[in-house]
Amino acid sequence: MSSRWKPNVTVAAVIEQQGRFLLVEEDTRDGLRLNTPAGHLDPGEGLLDACRREVREETAYDFAPMELVGIYLNRFCPSGAGEDLTYLRFTFCGQLGRHFPEQALDTGIVRTLWLSLEQLQASRERHRSPVVLRCVQDYLAGRRYPAAAVTVDPSIYLPGPDVQGGLLSA
Repeated sequence: MSSRWKPNVTVAAVIEQQGRFLLVEEDTRDGLRLNTPAGHLDPGEGLLDACRREVREETAYDFAPMELVGIYLNRFCPSGAGEDLTYLRFTFCGQLGRHFPEQALDTGIVRTLWLSLEQLQASRERHRSPVVLRCVQDYLAGRRYPAAAVTVDPSIYLPGPDVQGGLLSA
């Protein structure tokens, strides 16, 4: 029986203030890595909602995604791990909101950092993904698409079948 290939859908945010970009330092199996606030799309969730949630969980900031910077496809094959993963990343920019300093950061997030473009470029070997810098560069180049280009059918919010064939509650 062949398995169906499915890319991992992720969301990310490019957040700039005064020429610096908000990044997270993550503890990964490859050591400490830098990433824009990002994470996986969860079941029953739209892309904009996922982006808001991930930014809040990873940085303790509210975030309102306003525009789509780009859609990125990349492949990750760590040496010796026997994995072959493909990621489909939707990157947004928007408005940073209130900070909640008392909130614990998501599991694996060591700290948040505000880095200049030069610092981000100089730390390429520590980036979690090859598209981290590309997303920031596209943002700086003015690439923007209306967030309304991302459509979520209401069916996404309906309960789905569970393993036994019944319905999951919302």
